[in-house]
Amino acid sequence: MNELTHIGNDNRPAMVDVGDKAISHRMAKAKGFIKLEPATLELIGNNALKKGNVLITAELAGTQAAKKTFDLIPLCHTLLLSKVQVKAELKEDGAEVVSEVKCTGQTGVEMEALTAVSVALLTIYDMCKAVDKNMELGRITLIEKKKETVTE
Repeated sequence: MNELTHIGNDNRPAMVDVGDKAISHRMAKAKGFIKLEPATLELIGNNALKKGNVLITAELAGTQAAKKTFDLIPLCHTLLLSKVQVKAELKEDGAEVVSEVKCTGQTGVEMEALTAVSVALLTIYDMCKAVDKNMELGRITLIEKKKETVTE
């Protein structure tokens, strides 16, 4: 097992120093799922919930969350994101959210992609909680990440 990177020599949490790392194009994709009742799926599909368009609102919330990850996760770096795309889609038994995040920098965007998915799913939960008491969030996972060194 690898050493924990966010624990300093004094055994205290520490933000990793990435100052000497090469600048790279970074990309990460994540996905997650929320199980919904059939009646809830119908309401969302017909845009009939009082709080508004659930899927579009979730996509916007996920985008905002990716941009705020450094505020939410204590040891995350502030990154200049070049792309955040969040897509929420109804499935047979719920909704799936997929995110893609890109930047050019010295550290990856995995946490931003995972945060985008998590907050988008929480937004769906919030918007549907009045009509669905059996929702289940889960299956949040990183599905891809890439790093390509920038050459001049």
